[in-house]
Amino acid sequence: MVKYINYKMTNSSYFVIFFIALSISSCKSKTDNLQSYGGTYLKDLYKGDFKIGAALNAGQILGRDSLALPLIPREFNTITPENIMKCEVIHPEWNRYNFDLSDKIVDLSAKNKMFLVGHTLIWHSQLSPFVRRIKSPDSLKMFMKEHISTITSRYKGKINGWDVVNEALEEDGTMRKSIFYNLLGDDYIVEAFRLAQAADPKCELYYNDYNIEQPKKRAGAIEIIKKIQKAGVRIDGVGIQGHWSIRGLPFKDIEESIKEFSALGIKVMFTELDITVLPNPWDLRGADVNQNFESKPEMNPYPKSLPDSVQVALANQYGTLFELFLKYKDNVDRVTFWGVADGNSWLNGWPIRGRTNYPLLFDRNYKPKPAYYRVSSLKKLNKGA
Repeated sequence: MVKYINYKMTNSSYFVIFFIALSISSCKSKTDNLQSYGGTYLKDLYKGDFKIGAALNAGQILGRDSLALPLIPREFNTITPENIMKCEVIHPEWNRYNFDLSDKIVDLSAKNKMFLVGHTLIWHSQLSPFVRRIKSPDSLKMFMKEHISTITSRYKGKINGWDVVNEALEEDGTMRKSIFYNLLGDDYIVEAFRLAQAADPKCELYYNDYNIEQPKKRAGAIEIIKKIQKAGVRIDGVGIQGHWSIRGLPFKDIEESIKEFSALGIKVMFTELDITVLPNPWDLRGADVNQNFESKPEMNPYPKSLPDSVQVALANQYGTLFELFLKYKDNVDRVTFWGVADGNSWLNGWPIRGRTNYPLLFDRNYKPKPAYYRVSSLKKLNKGA
């Protein structure tokens, strides 16, 4: 167990390690519940620091997941649809939109008074087939205008923030050679923000991407943001997708990214947070959903349960990460987990299908894990618990 513990020993660290050990034991108990930790939940603990959120799948949005249903409004004050607002779902054909599920998440957020983030308006992946067949710049411009204006206008005053453009950069900070870039050049990004702003002038507008805490890709994101601002178009925030590994989070780069993005006068958000505990293929880069690799037994080492030592390691990584978020709480506006519980995390199927991953704060039975208690303890300790 000791070899997995790798964080600075502060005055409270010995208590935290002991606390995590107790949490592992209590998480295995049939009587384990959040009331055993005082009944104070994440959104309440971090109230005044930053919003705490989760991405919801279709079953959770429709209320079919009985375990998730009470937990979501209890723990989180902001939600994001994981897939149902992406183009292939919400706009399947040129003249047809499907608003059924997106209307449901709007209703859910209103009912529970939660901050709702729309995800996403323009993205090169999960496009409807008709978009991929577009060959002319004029037709693509027409699609962008109709798509952004129709969707954003429908939810004017109901969706609080939009991921306007998603994952427009390559790892070296250059523009991704997507259909949008290839036909329209990099001006498509400014135009997307312009259209969204016109459709809903009061909604917050974000650029969202993975690995933009890394220096080269961060520089590319900063260039995008400055170009939008120079054009006189509004951009309110940047979303850093936190798809990281237990084998080493880039804490220094994360800290530098908070500083540099904040210096642009925009909000900084961590939008798709999860920490994989599984090994990844050696040539994996980032979080591109189009990357898939062959399954091998050694790539799925915990098919039944997660060893206690790894639970502690995961808790330590989450603890150190949230300590960093709290250090910059005046700059960090939101932390959104990409999923509610381990069983519905996308990392069970990516980058290798059929694996068993444990990247979130709640287990497959929606019980809090040691990582949950570690994140909670940061606020409890600050309050003298």
